[in-house]
Amino acid sequence: MNKNGYITRIISNLFTVETVDGEIYECRARGKFRNDSVAPLVGDFVVIDCENAYILEIAKRRNELLRPQIANVDVGLILTSVKDPNLSLNLLDKQLAVVQAANIEPIICISKMDLLSKSELKEVKEIFKYYKKIGFKVVSNRHLFKLKRYIKDKTVVLTGQTGAGKSTLLNKLDRTLDLKTNPISKALGRGVHTTRHVELFKVGKARIADTPGFSALDLHFSKENLAELYPDFKGYSCKFDNCSHVNEKDCGVKEAVQEGKIRKSRYENYVKFRDEMKK
Repeated sequence: MNKNGYITRIISNLFTVETVDGEIYECRARGKFRNDSVAPLVGDFVVIDCENAYILEIAKRRNELLRPQIANVDVGLILTSVKDPNLSLNLLDKQLAVVQAANIEPIICISKMDLLSKSELKEVKEIFKYYKKIGFKVVSNRHLFKLKRYIKDKTVVLTGQTGAGKSTLLNKLDRTLDLKTNPISKALGRGVHTTRHVELFKVGKARIADTPGFSALDLHFSKENLAELYPDFKGYSCKFDNCSHVNEKDCGVKEAVQEGKIRKSRYENYVKFRDEMKK
């Protein structure tokens, strides 16, 4: 008997598939996928042979991410630590670009604000006030009611640097999960990996993928498309239609940066990303 379902977890070459009627099967992929250079991903809608526990077909994907590897996502929930590990606007801006490039809605979720001094808290609030102003949803990991409203009925990928508190947040959203968490490594000055694979969990009226943390990320799209992923660059006119906003004269974006209308760190990260993509 064949059934439709979707992949909720992958460990080694074993794919956990939940069917439309709620049954769980541990499946292997047919060799044809390897021959076609197609790898099943968490979030894939599939047809399985229930008797032999094989994945037979993979439906066309709406979108996919390379890191973490997941498909058919509605929301990219970017958990952003502001202390231990410290706030990295470079990583945040890169995550925002990657998520948007995959046609996934980004939501910034701030963690560890309770560790900040008054002056640090004031600075962090100003930073995220800007991100809200340019159109991004921003929420604290303390505001669970608002967060649940944002992700209701969505498939969500929860991502962020190692030690930001992804598994801790999932445990708060659903206390029955009891996911393993570890403290920050004092020797390394960063988080310790607790999640070893990508897995989709039912959390209230959402499905959330906890993913291995990371501190680096590659951009896998054209540098010419990068500016389109910066909503704060829109509305400023440049002399040249194909302006890269880097070396050209009469660039409205660069003028806006100088005038303080565009946050300097955002623009500096944009230039860094373009340089990375050239290499």
